[in-house]
Amino acid sequence: SWEDLRRIKNYEEVVGTILFQSLFKQSPQAKVLFGFPIGIDTDSQELLTSKRFLMHAAYLVQMFDTALNMVGPDIELLTEIMLELGAKHVRYGVKPEMFPLMSVAIRDAIRVNLKERFTETVERAWVDLFDELSADMIRGMAQAKR
Repeated sequence: SWEDLRRIKNYEEVVGTILFQSLFKQSPQAKVLFGFPIGIDTDSQELLTSKRFLMHAAYLVQMFDTALNMVGPDIELLTEIMLELGAKHVRYGVKPEMFPLMSVAIRDAIRVNLKERFTETVERAWVDLFDELSADMIRGMAQAKR
C-alpha cells in the first residue's frame, strides 16, 4: 500500500496534508504543538499553503518512509531510532495519549489516497505497524522523563 502512495506526484505533501488535516480536526490543540494558532481552519489556504505546514507534512511522511524501509532487515536500529525519537518528542510536549489520534490520521490519509484498495487487511496492517512504532516511541518518552 505504501508503494502505491509513493507513486502519487508529491506524495509527501499530498499524504502529509491529509494526515495533518485529520489530526488537527481530531485534536485542535495539536495545532499548537506544530506552531499554528489553535483557531486556524484546517481547510484554510493560510494553513494549507504555509511553508511550515508543508514542511511538517512532508517531513512526517518521509519519516514513515524511512521507518518502513527499515522494517525487517534493520529492525534493531529502527527500534533504537524510535526510542530516541520518543525522547525527543517529550520536549515538544507530545503525550502518549496523542498516538492513537496520529494512528487514525495516518489511516485517513492512506484511505483517501488508496480509495478502494484500502481494505480491512491493509488497515489492520497499518494499525499493527503504527502500534509497534508508537510503543517504542512511548517507551522512549518514559525513559526520557526518568
